[in-house]
Amino acid sequence: MRRFALALLLSAVLVSAGTAADRKPPIPNPAIDMAGYLRVANEAAQHRATRRLSEDDFIRMSREPGTIVLDARSRQKYHLLHIKGAINLSFSDIAVESLKRTIPDKSTRILIYCNNNFRNAEEPFPTKMATASLNLSTYIALYNYGYRNIYELGPQIDPKQSKLSFDSTPPKR
Repeated sequence: MRRFALALLLSAVLVSAGTAADRKPPIPNPAIDMAGYLRVANEAAQHRATRRLSEDDFIRMSREPGTIVLDARSRQKYHLLHIKGAINLSFSDIAVESLKRTIPDKSTRILIYCNNNFRNAEEPFPTKMATASLNLSTYIALYNYGYRNIYELGPQIDPKQSKLSFDSTPPKR
């Protein structure tokens, strides 16, 4: 946890590093806030620390009323293979309106998983660098939009040996 916070701080420092002669005035854009993102990412990291679930707890919680399983991978990867019953909202489509439509109640329990939760299934779950795991981005994004009842599948699992139920869906044409 502290390592993550230090890494975020270090990245902010490195971004702002350089000599005075190298620095250019920032290009203003009120729709982009790196300092705010890093602050929220640190808060989300602390929140996430106690919300990682075992496979059994993930399955148990997914069956409870008022819980959704969210898959933020691309629609193409989702169609290849996903946890049965999961709702797909691609990470690139997470925005104010899509979240209002998909998860209107911010107190809804949301269970997330990503590519890096699965091994030996490279086509539907391509491996990302650990620091670029979709779980991290999705958790931070949901937290940033005001969702706090978020839980994450913790372990890395082989789908062929998993207790989770999987499904594939042909894309709609």
